Amino acid sequence: MTGFSHLDAEGRARMVDVSHKADTTRIAVAAGELATTAEVVALVRSDGMPKADVLATARIAGISGAKKTSELIPLCHQLSLSSVDIRFGFTDTTITVEATAKTTGPTGVEMEALTAVAVAGLTLHDMVKAVDPAATMNGVRVLTKEGGKHGRWSRESADDRTSPRSGPRSAVVLVASTGGANGTREDTTGPSIARWLTERSFSVRGPLVYADADIAAGLGDALSGAPSIVISTGGTGVSPTDATPEATKAVLDRELPGIADAIRLKGTHVTPHATLSRGLTGLAGSTVVVNLPGSPGGVKDGLAVLGPILDHLLAQVAGDGLHDDTSGSDQA
Repeated sequence: MTGFSHLDAEGRARMVDVSHKADTTRIAVAAGELATTAEVVALVRSDGMPKADVLATARIAGISGAKKTSELIPLCHQLSLSSVDIRFGFTDTTITVEATAKTTGPTGVEMEALTAVAVAGLTLHDMVKAVDPAATMNGVRVLTKEGGKHGRWSRESADDRTSPRSGPRSAVVLVASTGGANGTREDTTGPSIARWLTERSFSVRGPLVYADADIAAGLGDALSGAPSIVISTGGTGVSPTDATPEATKAVLDRELPGIADAIRLKGTHVTPHATLSRGLTGLAGSTVVVNLPGSPGGVKDGLAVLGPILDHLLAQVAGDGLHDDTSGSDQA
């Protein structure tokens, strides 16, 4: 068993000497959730809290916290941070916090990402406590980290090594919405997809909201850590800003056109406009990527198609259940 790096041979606390390590680009992503009430979530989303802009305040606090990590945690090294990005998402009764910290140096940056999440979450708690004093900050954890001699680490891959059958499947919800990214339009499709996945025992990251012009970067973000599935919503039409299919095609190794066609066909039972969707479905490495339209109805239809096939699809991608069709004909 590997010993604790912050203890010397005699069990005394120490700062680890990293002077012999090479400088490399280090990136860490951490997350957590503020569990609160539906009333608070609605107030924060509408900027209706009495303490001004809740999310902007929490974001600044989280960035400041990351920069002060070595002052707060005594054995952490002082790092020159090149970037700290904090994003918020919503479910019916939670505000999710995700922080990405980057540096170039000889040691990892996960503590800075964790501190950013924790401080942003505590600031959220302070801002909402007048309405919900029982709010709780939960699940602060590292999602992924990369850099140094160990390369990339993800929570999902670690869970797979220790308990390949019992760990939760992971999913990311990605929203292409310029208005949503700018805070001028409330998105309801991302949270509904997140709920749908959670009900099916997925560990869900997001919704991650990106402007249409930035959706390629959003896909790169969503695919980090190799989740089981990424479901996007929005940007699949024919308007000049709709770019989700092009960004998706660039990352796919194999397309699954039958699923995309079935989603369009399901939509045409409600509206002929469903034929205008250019959404794709396919595999990016071992991750299933599904584009859904940006309308609540389009998302509902797409999830109705995915529901009956999702478990079998993911099992096949993982190399399981390839010959489990007892009828003798493997349709997949």
